[in-house]
Amino acid sequence: MNRKQLIDKYIEFFKSKGHVEIKNSSLVPENDSTVLFTTAGMHPLVPYLLGQKHPSGKRLVNVQRCIRTGDIDEVGDAYHHTFFEMLGNWSLGDYWKEEAIEFTFEFLIKVLNIPLERLAVSIFSGNEDAPKDIGAKKIWKKLGISEERIFAVDDNWWETPNPGPCGPDTEIFYWKLNNVSVPKEVNPNDDNWVEIGNDVLMQYIKIKENNYEEAKQKNIDFGGGVERIIASLNGLNDNYLADMWKPIIDEIEHLSGKEYKDYKKEMRIIADHIKASVFIISDGVLPSNTEQGYVLRRLIRRAVMNLKRLGFVDISLMGPIAEKVFEIYKDYKHLKFEKKKILNELNKEEEKFKKTLEKGLNEFKKMCSDKLISGKNSFLLFQSYGFPIEMTVELAKECGIDVDVKGFEKESKKHQDLSRTAREGKFKSGLADNTDATIKLHTAAHLLAEAIRRILGKNIVQKGSNITTERLRFDFNFDRKLTDEEKNKIEKLVNEMISKNLEVKKEEMSLKEAKKQGAQGVFEDKYGNKVFVYSIGDFSKEICAGPHVNNLGKLGKFRIVKEESSSSGVRRIKGVLE
Repeated sequence: MNRKQLIDKYIEFFKSKGHVEIKNSSLVPENDSTVLFTTAGMHPLVPYLLGQKHPSGKRLVNVQRCIRTGDIDEVGDAYHHTFFEMLGNWSLGDYWKEEAIEFTFEFLIKVLNIPLERLAVSIFSGNEDAPKDIGAKKIWKKLGISEERIFAVDDNWWETPNPGPCGPDTEIFYWKLNNVSVPKEVNPNDDNWVEIGNDVLMQYIKIKENNYEEAKQKNIDFGGGVERIIASLNGLNDNYLADMWKPIIDEIEHLSGKEYKDYKKEMRIIADHIKASVFIISDGVLPSNTEQGYVLRRLIRRAVMNLKRLGFVDISLMGPIAEKVFEIYKDYKHLKFEKKKILNELNKEEEKFKKTLEKGLNEFKKMCSDKLISGKNSFLLFQSYGFPIEMTVELAKECGIDVDVKGFEKESKKHQDLSRTAREGKFKSGLADNTDATIKLHTAAHLLAEAIRRILGKNIVQKGSNITTERLRFDFNFDRKLTDEEKNKIEKLVNEMISKNLEVKKEEMSLKEAKKQGAQGVFEDKYGNKVFVYSIGDFSKEICAGPHVNNLGKLGKFRIVKEESSSSGVRRIKGVLE
């Protein structure tokens, strides 16, 4: 079975169970300041898990592209990836535990034809806050999973650091070896048992730490990694031999004249980082020294350094290798439309870093005169020349000297604003973000977007946004710095609308009807065929998931606090309500 077959079978199966397929969302979350990238299929669905009505109903299914940055330094082994796809199906207050587990079981057994004897499951063992999940155990046993193949663990519990939906989960494991009989009992520490899916049973609401109550809306969230499932079903001990990776690895072998078996780590890093970079750029991110752009720059630079290790110095290879990504993911239509831009950005950053890399190596050689590379110097190599600490350690080892890694970590902590979210990549979600302050700023962002279009031109489109309880940030296409007069006009127009106490009207309609009515919608793919449209008097009409205030009189006064460049051809406005 290949990637596309798995995805098609999965979507088709859950459609047959009354689920509506929702679109694959952007890797850049909308209005969520707590995470840089979409890290799971449920990430864009947070408002609906909290009770907001989804335009497509209560049963949803999709495959979601995801980026997780916490494992960047781990990429190079057989199974860590920065970019991956996640299968997901959800019940938003509709069916519950028994039906969810039965759906998962039926898909695995009847659709994927996995032999029952190759499956095992885990359940929540219980603690002082919630009881052992006996219910899940009974359901699995009824379906045919033997007692020996059901094991309880205390970390089978899903929640975010913030208040919100939470609950136990039940994981499904697959015995991947074909030439070894399946053990009767499960050893969770045996890597031959591979987790291929997880049903999260959102039964509770976390009020605060160690304080939970039964949820009024109980949700189901299933997640399954496409790469891991395909590798497991095909008996592969190495994910990079699966069909969504093999063409890229083959191209690297061809270009380098070296064999994968001799350079696995380097080739895996190159393949992973170039693929992730292609997808990140396709969603509007460009290399920079902040936030998503910082992660992208790090990925590209690490790929370049590993190309150098394969012997490439003066040849640009990011483009030829990236070509294989476009071939593999033909079903992502936006990749084709953004191809020229993606290849251009990869090539520009590759050439730029090659110059930086040589300077960094020269700087490193100067440091080799000491017996120890200090934390300050190793961080200088990392920050100024893009040397990950493991590369500095490796180079130092070749010179017979040590690196003050603890000193490096100390220096890194001083730059947490830049690196914390990128390194940890934790899914903190926007569960706590629907505060009054955030809702007001979200509404103000709609006013700002329309004011910008009216003052600067109708061809202006949103390139990103970020809203916290303190301020809004709005990115848009524009190729120069705004004049003071333009900023004043935009600010004045927003406040003029606020002073009119205009009503904010919410309507549900088809995407076709929304477009017909002239509704703006940068994130149309997020919502499927049914969408919510928010109208602010006759001033603004936008496709959006919400929420918003019902009258502009609640907003107060809007003020632009900063206007700056976000990236090439993109400007950024930061604003507050007073």
